[in-house]
Amino acid sequence: MAKHSSVKHSDDMEEHRNTYDAFIKGSVALSIICGYVLVALVSFSFAPTFNVFMGFSGLILGIVAVFLDMRRGSSWYLSVGLLVLFGLVIAASVS
Repeated sequence: MAKHSSVKHSDDMEEHRNTYDAFIKGSVALSIICGYVLVALVSFSFAPTFNVFMGFSGLILGIVAVFLDMRRGSSWYLSVGLLVLFGLVIAASVS
C-alpha cells in the first residue's frame, strides 16, 4: 500500500506562487515580442524605403525593452509604449 505522509502542502505554496508569477511574466513577454515580430514583418513587406533597417532596429529595440521590463518586474509600460510607437511609425511609412 502507498504510504501517506503528513507533510503539509502549504510549505510548497510559496514555491508554487513564484512559479506561477514567472509563467505569467514569461507569457506576457512572449506576447509582446510576438507583437514586435508582426510589426517588423509588416515593415519588411510593405514599407517603401528603409524597410529592413526599420524592421530590424524596431525588433532589436523592442526585445531590449521587453528584457528591461522583465528585469524591473513592475510594469510593461516601456515595451508596450515602444511597440505602439513602432507600430505608428511603420503605419505612417506604409501609408
